[in-house]
Amino acid sequence: MDRKNFIKSVMAGAAGESSLSSFHTLTSGLKENGKVMPVLFIGHGSPMNGIENNEFSNGWKKTAEALPTPTAILVISAHWYTKGTRVTTMDFPETIHDFGGFPEALYDVQYPAPGSPELAKETSELIRSASVIPDHEWGLDHGAWVITRHMYPDADIPVVQLSIDYSKPPEYHYSLGKELYKLRKKGVLILGSGNMVHNLRMIAWDKMEGTYGYDWALELNETFKNRIATKDHRSLIAYDTLGEAAKIAIPTPEHYLPLLYTLGLQDSKDETSFFNDKAVAGSLTMTSVKIGR
Repeated sequence: MDRKNFIKSVMAGAAGESSLSSFHTLTSGLKENGKVMPVLFIGHGSPMNGIENNEFSNGWKKTAEALPTPTAILVISAHWYTKGTRVTTMDFPETIHDFGGFPEALYDVQYPAPGSPELAKETSELIRSASVIPDHEWGLDHGAWVITRHMYPDADIPVVQLSIDYSKPPEYHYSLGKELYKLRKKGVLILGSGNMVHNLRMIAWDKMEGTYGYDWALELNETFKNRIATKDHRSLIAYDTLGEAAKIAIPTPEHYLPLLYTLGLQDSKDETSFFNDKAVAGSLTMTSVKIGR
């Protein structure tokens, strides 16, 4: 049975109960495999990237092709911003279309990846700095599926989301990322999804096509890359001390904070590389980071 039919059988009722048991067996008991999975921060940009074949979605595909096949994916998305830290725990998360004003084709997209209650439980147990709240309602927002449907189009890898607690300072998010390091040894791909530079109020609407960045956006993008490459995490945590450009580029922190989770997961041996290193619409950067090999 192929994966899509397998998932359908799980959802089919009485006959599906046996399949659901098999599915839990498939995803339970994640074990260390001797390798350390790389970590990604992805600049996700417009939801339209979810249905377009462009340089950014192609960059995500190529990155996935160079990775070991994950046992599961844990996404920290800018678009799940909550009081308290929450984790999705359902077997089959719904595809959330959390945006407005886009073509109907975007709302028609479904990404039927399974969830993993087992990964959710292990994630909760690894986090000691907070009491993680199990969530049965959220699903996969566009910060997750816009990327994963290009990286893993068969939707055959379990996906879990971890929320961002808006009441906590940057240091909290960086430290929480460190607590998840063990998942890298179990083949889990941890993916932060946001944008380093993200100011929707200053979008250059006349320059939506192609790539274009304001001078301050390009300047700060280079600053971020240099600090990431040299592992200067302290200054990246204290991003509000990086000058006027940072204040303009990060008017609110939700799209930047996923980067801190990924940096917290970096160890002393991890190399860093960049891809999709472009600015769009003046005030957004798509620059993405791969940590590890």
